[in-house]
Amino acid sequence: MKTIKYFWTLCLAVAAFTFTACSDSDSSGSSSQMKIDQIYLENIDDDVIKDRPVEFARLGQLLRIQGSGFTGVKRIYVNGYETYFNNALMTDNNIWVQLNSKTPVDKADESVRNTIVLYKSESNQLVYPFTIRAAAPSITNVDNTLPKAGELVMVSGSNLQETTKVTLPDGTEITSGIESDEDGEWFTFTVPGSADLTVAGSITSEGANGTAISPDYFNNFNCFVTDFDGKGELGSWSATYTSDDLVDDPLNTGRGKVAMLVPEAKLADGGIDVGGEALYWATAGNDNPNDDWGARMFSYIPAETSAANVALQFDIYCPEPWDLTGQLEFSLQNNLSGKGWGSAATKYSSQYINTATVWVPWLNTEDGSHEAWSTGERWQTITIPMTKFGNYDPTEAPDATFQNICDDRNAGSYRNFMMIFVNSDLEFSDDIVYKSSTFNQKIYVDNIRVVSIAPVTVSDFGDEETTE
Repeated sequence: MKTIKYFWTLCLAVAAFTFTACSDSDSSGSSSQMKIDQIYLENIDDDVIKDRPVEFARLGQLLRIQGSGFTGVKRIYVNGYETYFNNALMTDNNIWVQLNSKTPVDKADESVRNTIVLYKSESNQLVYPFTIRAAAPSITNVDNTLPKAGELVMVSGSNLQETTKVTLPDGTEITSGIESDEDGEWFTFTVPGSADLTVAGSITSEGANGTAISPDYFNNFNCFVTDFDGKGELGSWSATYTSDDLVDDPLNTGRGKVAMLVPEAKLADGGIDVGGEALYWATAGNDNPNDDWGARMFSYIPAETSAANVALQFDIYCPEPWDLTGQLEFSLQNNLSGKGWGSAATKYSSQYINTATVWVPWLNTEDGSHEAWSTGERWQTITIPMTKFGNYDPTEAPDATFQNICDDRNAGSYRNFMMIFVNSDLEFSDDIVYKSSTFNQKIYVDNIRVVSIAPVTVSDFGDEETTE
């Protein structure tokens, strides 16, 4: 068996581009009965088991079908899809076949789903039940990571079809009321009243393609910046709003005090003028222990964590459509000489500590198009990777870490965290420019925090999950 296995490994590179189905004219062994004893996953990159017996496989994987009576096999069907195989490497006891990425999975007809069919003739076929899955499911975003009981949570990612079970960090299992996208891009669930929402961690989902685990930011408020309710002291000077400008959560969800991007008093005066800006919402800065991120956050997010695996999260409630004007800027320290889309502090510099980013939900940052955006009648979590902030641009600083971020904050003359609403023109390109107009919408923000967004890889074979 080992001789055959390593012969295949040696021949794989040559054979990869010459896979052909056996000719119908080849009748050798066509009358012998077929039997499948076991299917193996062939994985030469596996340091432990390169030829592993499996009960399911994923698209793109290479399988070895072991049994007897295979001589004369003309075709192989996987989930009804004719799948090419290399008859030059086939023996009477082994067939090697690679699952084509075009093989239907959830869209396969129920009569052929999760089957492998070996075909010699109409009267000599073997149907073997075998689970076929798409690529491993993954979770890339959770749109409400500090929910209250009864609130909806949307989880986005890939290959999340037919999600049937969601487990929260406290162990609460949700098996009813789950809705999932037929293309596997999302699923939703409602947080039950029985869940303990003080337990932080990951969401685990189970569906047609297996198990997926989110980053550990669900219910995670370990590394808060400010919650406007006493965690994270607000700064107060002439350029800032103060705690007197905070308002009660308008949805009465239990979130306490929240910040308005444009406070009531300013809205009463007509809002933010063309080219204008609001005051800052800022933390106390410098000698305040809450603003020394490293000292209190490294126990939750290790210093060596890549900047790509750290993010700023905040919750936002935007009841009315927001479009065409207005930008929300964040800075990790108080050093903004210019503000808004494309300003210097949002770009990498080898000479200056630039730690700002601008979030514009109505702007498509890929092509410059726009679309009105709102959260409807619910709070929603926004996650902005630290690689979107100035000097942590991955193309310029691929090795940036959370240690670098904290060092930069502490090295600044003023380490206040800043949030400001800017209403300047937005020049996306020479051809795409959005002229600002008076802004007078009510938009609310709460629970600004730092989280790890390191993806979790789940083993198909019972090995422990790993965080990248």
